Amino acid sequence: MSEQNPFENRSSLEYELPDFSLIKDEHYLPAFYEGCQRQLEEVEQILSQDQISFENTLVALEKSGGMLNRMLNVFYNKSSADTNAVIDEIEQELAPKLSAHQDSIRLNPRLFARIEYLFEQLDSLELAEESIWLVERYYRDFVHAGAKLSDADREVLKQYNERLSVLGAKFGQNALAEANRLAVLVESEAELAGLSDAEIRGLERAAAEKGHSGKYLINMVNFTGHPLLSTLENRELRKKIMQASVSKSIKGGEFDNREVLKETVKLRAKRAQLLGFTNHAEYVLSEQTAKNPSNAHRMLRQIAPAAIKNAKAEAADLQKMLEQDIPGASLESWDWGYYTEKVRKDKYDLDTSLMKPYFELDRVLFDGVFFAATKLFGISFQERKDLVAYHPDARVFEVTNEDGSKLGLFIADFFTRDSKRGGAWMNNLVDQSFLLDQLPVVVNNLNIPKPEQGAPALLSFDETSTLFHEFGHALHGLFSKVQYPRFSGTNVERDFVEFPSQVNEMWMLWPEVLENYAKHFETNQPMPTAWVDALKRSEVFNQGFETTSYLAAAILDLAWHECTEDTEIEDVERYEKAAIESYGLDFEPVPVRYRSAYFSHIFEGGYSAGYYGYIWSEVLDADSVDWFKANGGLTRTNGDRFRNELLSKGGSLDSMQMFRNFRGQEPSIEPLLIRRGLVS
Repeated sequence: MSEQNPFENRSSLEYELPDFSLIKDEHYLPAFYEGCQRQLEEVEQILSQDQISFENTLVALEKSGGMLNRMLNVFYNKSSADTNAVIDEIEQELAPKLSAHQDSIRLNPRLFARIEYLFEQLDSLELAEESIWLVERYYRDFVHAGAKLSDADREVLKQYNERLSVLGAKFGQNALAEANRLAVLVESEAELAGLSDAEIRGLERAAAEKGHSGKYLINMVNFTGHPLLSTLENRELRKKIMQASVSKSIKGGEFDNREVLKETVKLRAKRAQLLGFTNHAEYVLSEQTAKNPSNAHRMLRQIAPAAIKNAKAEAADLQKMLEQDIPGASLESWDWGYYTEKVRKDKYDLDTSLMKPYFELDRVLFDGVFFAATKLFGISFQERKDLVAYHPDARVFEVTNEDGSKLGLFIADFFTRDSKRGGAWMNNLVDQSFLLDQLPVVVNNLNIPKPEQGAPALLSFDETSTLFHEFGHALHGLFSKVQYPRFSGTNVERDFVEFPSQVNEMWMLWPEVLENYAKHFETNQPMPTAWVDALKRSEVFNQGFETTSYLAAAILDLAWHECTEDTEIEDVERYEKAAIESYGLDFEPVPVRYRSAYFSHIFEGGYSAGYYGYIWSEVLDADSVDWFKANGGLTRTNGDRFRNELLSKGGSLDSMQMFRNFRGQEPSIEPLLIRRGLVS
């Protein structure tokens, strides 16, 4: 392989930041194939050792695959944040090959025999606590991956895994392409009444970029509905947007995901049965903190009746407001956001759309998100414009501890673009590990509309909350203080990973933080005290809608993944509807947060049979927020406890034990029920 490939060696840049000035699309596949080959050679070196030891087996495995991991971290960030036709083609080629490569390691009987030997001899190995956990986790990981299957069954499993990897990549590419295809083109500015001038100019620019000069383009988002529905006055246009939104990848054409979905569900069920489980949900949850689907359902059923009851009560209020504008009209899904804001104004004298001038992006970031982190953890942030990220919109920040020692790099990529998938997420470009002598490089991606050159980026209330949330994930990655890359940062159970990020949302409205950043971008005046008071009074407002919409998605996810190999699904929409009805959550004005055909979390990402994890984690979050409030809130003492007992541990300890170590007790569901208005 040519030495010119930038993935061949560890980056010489600070923090091993990938050298994006050198990385080109043509570097990915050669680095992938060479990286796979090198890792297989490293595994063979492990197998050639006659004696079996922790160092020559598991430590060696943790050190293997350096080139491959460097390439994959950069590639998958690129494919989600800034894709193109070439990257899409590479992903289609790479997905099955990567699955086969991973299986060649996890399903290698000779390698598993060494791991099993270490596991059986664990009591006599005299290892440190994290090393003991590494042995246990590797053993469980390999067994879960199918290491105990017969030779014939392992070959079948490899075929399933390869095909599923192709289907996942296809699902995501279809969803992004369909979202772009269904963008709504608006002919005149008059149709956009209710939107701010900045929003209108953004839509005008989006249209011009697609060759529709003088018109306005409303791009779809990945979830059901659209943020503009809360302020857009034109009811017919709201209807058009909603109908486009819920039809993504489900109405025929080249980007229809229904057949991809059905094949995915069938194959996942067959794989689960091969591995000794009834269905995919049982297979997945056996390695999560919930342990089995019954526990997840039990928690969801505690919440569902009160959620739908509250949603219907909220709908009654919206219906009254709608009839004042349009006598005889019935409340529809495209009315909910718009009339929610009207009722919010009527009940609480609060209009969240008026808050945008107080949520200017840089001020929220520096004086809100960073300020809270500094107060709580003593860390500092310095923008490094000399360090080049993977896209011109992505900004690099150096993060240091209170004593000046280096912590890592934080990359902020906040603006939406056609090449970026929808939603918001965090990922790593470099994983923290003492073994590899690496500090973390973490990325936050959001999808905030980009303003015109020189204009401020003004965030909605929800976008501001999302920024705090995603930075909670970033902190989890930055604070990682583990020996082994297997445990770095957010490498925890899927139904635990949202917990730290949800806790970080609390600082958005914490008085000391809010007063520091929520200032008018032109006048520098603080957000009116009356608005802040109204926000506190309205904390449970619209929670019936939010909880019902979320629960329907969580239940839909479980319904798909509790299918067995023999389950026959002819009609995706009918199956979807029946699953939601089975929980009593079918209510036309409240659509499911994600319909099946664009539910990328579960059919492309890593949340299959795990979407319940958001509210499962919120139980821990709400309980922890109560602890912070009872112990003085935004203090270094509290921050150090949260950092030392939980955030810094990554996955190096059982997740629920970490929670108990931090909280001092088992979690209670009561704080969550109170927060969401689900108890009187």
